[in-house]
Amino acid sequence: MLKNNPVMKKLVATGEERVGKLVQQLMSNEKFVAGIQTILSRGLSAKGTLDKSIRSALSAMNLPSTGDLETLREKMDELEKLLGQLEGKVDRLVETKKA
Repeated sequence: MLKNNPVMKKLVATGEERVGKLVQQLMSNEKFVAGIQTILSRGLSAKGTLDKSIRSALSAMNLPSTGDLETLREKMDELEKLLGQLEGKVDRLVETKKA
């Protein structure tokens, strides 16, 4: 109902235009962009530190990390593949014995 209202359409269009201009002004400001880059860099650094601390805490409690579980899953997939190959070889040996 409000979507079809011409006044609302005009307000939305005007708002979008003003927000676009504001974003454009902010992105052209070197200090703002440098500040955002610094914030993102520090945030990523903090995340790395947090991840390392969590891995250490999990290790101290003798609990597996996500990386440990992923490694285990990869090893199990590899083992499953090897067992499948072994099963195929055993089946071929059984067939040759029968013949």
